[in-house]
Amino acid sequence: MQEIKREILINKAKDLLADGTVDRVLGWKAGEFDYDVTPAVFNSADEIEGDFVWNGFCGANFSKYLVKETLKGDGKVLVFLKPCDTYSFNQLLTEHRFDREKVYAVGVPCNGMVDVNKIKEETDSVVSIDFDGGNTVVHTLYDGDLSLPTEKLLSERCVNCKSKKHVAYDELLGEDGEVCDSGRFDEVARLEKMTPDERFEFWQNELSRCIRCNACRDVCPACTCEKCVFDNPESPVENKAPANSFEEKMFHIIRAFHVVGRCTDCGECSRVCPQHIPLHLLNRKFIKDIDELYGEYQAGSVLGNRAPIVDYKLDDAEPSEAVERGDENA
Repeated sequence: MQEIKREILINKAKDLLADGTVDRVLGWKAGEFDYDVTPAVFNSADEIEGDFVWNGFCGANFSKYLVKETLKGDGKVLVFLKPCDTYSFNQLLTEHRFDREKVYAVGVPCNGMVDVNKIKEETDSVVSIDFDGGNTVVHTLYDGDLSLPTEKLLSERCVNCKSKKHVAYDELLGEDGEVCDSGRFDEVARLEKMTPDERFEFWQNELSRCIRCNACRDVCPACTCEKCVFDNPESPVENKAPANSFEEKMFHIIRAFHVVGRCTDCGECSRVCPQHIPLHLLNRKFIKDIDELYGEYQAGSVLGNRAPIVDYKLDDAEPSEAVERGDENA
C-alpha cells in the first residue's frame, strides 16, 4: 500500500550510517505479531537489514521520541517522518523541545496506515498479515486467507488525513503531496448539533471505559512535561484508578486543555487507546473553535508559528462572540 519500498528506506539508512551523517536510526521494528510494529533505535547496518520494518502498520509518530533521543551523545539520529509526523516535528521545534542540529529528518510518502481493529472485525484468528498492492492479505487460523481492500481498513485519521505534504525534512524520498481537503471536523459538527444532555451521555459512555493507563498522554507529542500533574502524589488527580465519574472525565478534559493550540491532530491518542475511546474528537473540537474564532490555524504547519490563544491581538475574539455565533459550548 505504500508508495515507497522498504528497501529504499533501508538503503538510505545504511548509506547515512556509512558516510557518518548519522550514528543511529529511529525506525520501526516488528513486535510479537505482524500488526504489532514498534519504534526502535538501530545502531548498525546489520540491525537495519534484519529488523527494519516499513508497512501499513508503521503508524507511530516519531517526533516525541526525539526529545530524549537527542540528549544521547553528540551524533545525529536519522528519523523517518510521514507527512502528518512533520507537523508534530515542527511544533516541538517551535517549543524548543529538541536540538534540531542532532537530527537528520527524511520524509517518506504515505497512503495511510491500517487499523488492526478493523481487521479483527473480520476475523479473530489472525496469524500473519501481508500487503499485496491495494489489498491486505490476512492469514488466519480458522478462516483461511482473507484478501481485504486496504482502503477499507485505514485508520480514522488516515481516512480523514489532513495533509500528504511534508512541512519539515532534510531529505525527501519520493514525491511530496498536498494539504488535504478532508472531512475531519464532520464528526465534531455532528456532536455540536446534539443537545447538552445528548453530548453528556455520549462522552459519559466513551470516557467511562477509561482505565487510566496513560497511554494517550505518554504517546502524545504535545505532552512533553518532565513532571506531569497526573503523576504528582500531592495532586488530587494523581495517576490512579478513577475514584468517581467526575475524576474519570477530568483527566481527559484537563489533558485536552493542556494541548489546545498545540495539538497537530496526529491521532496518536486514539490509536494507542486500548479502550478505543475517540479522544481525538476532544482535540478537534478545540481546533475547530480556534479556526472559527481566530481564523484557520494548523499547529506545526509553519516553524515558529504561535497559536492564536497565546498570541494576543487587539482584534482577538471575545467570549461574547462565541455566544453570538450560536455555540452553546462556548
